[in-house]
Amino acid sequence: MDQTKTGGLIRALRTQKGLTQKALAEAVGVGDKAVSKWERGLGCPDVSLLPELSRVLGVGLETLLSGALDANDQERGNMKKLNFYVCPDCGNLITAATGAGVSCCGRTLLPLEPQKPEEPLSVEKIDDSWFVSSPHPMTKDHYISLVALLTGDTLFLRRLYPEWDLQTRIPAFGHGILLWYCTKHGLFRQII
Repeated sequence: MDQTKTGGLIRALRTQKGLTQKALAEAVGVGDKAVSKWERGLGCPDVSLLPELSRVLGVGLETLLSGALDANDQERGNMKKLNFYVCPDCGNLITAATGAGVSCCGRTLLPLEPQKPEEPLSVEKIDDSWFVSSPHPMTKDHYISLVALLTGDTLFLRRLYPEWDLQTRIPAFGHGILLWYCTKHGLFRQII
């Protein structure tokens, strides 16, 4: 940890939040002289204070220790480049338009990389929707938990459950990328 960089970040985040050194010190349980010392790079917060300090300043521990905020590159809102994150413990699904620091159940999650499937899902256009189906077994331990359609400006997602047949309808917004997540094999994609 670079004390000067971390101190500069603490000062920048404190002023962004409209906090005085005294207010920040009271929030984390130290004296205002300690905050002044940190901000000048003459010392660093005790390890026991870091979780509360990061909570008050609204940044993750890694960001606080690195002393720098990472700016995401703008993807210009193209939904086809959406990142999907799935928690292996609880199945929570999180999406982000650009790279993000995502965690769930105490784990840091990495964006899933869609794979080309050996057997694509069956997709048939019926009226104004896509009828999506598969003979996947859909057991409690091995099932497809979501099917999503991404177009340039739209995400349509259907959550699926174990022990139900994989049959769902998705509005036909036009052509796009069909994504699905298998609990054992990961994220897959096919163009429709």
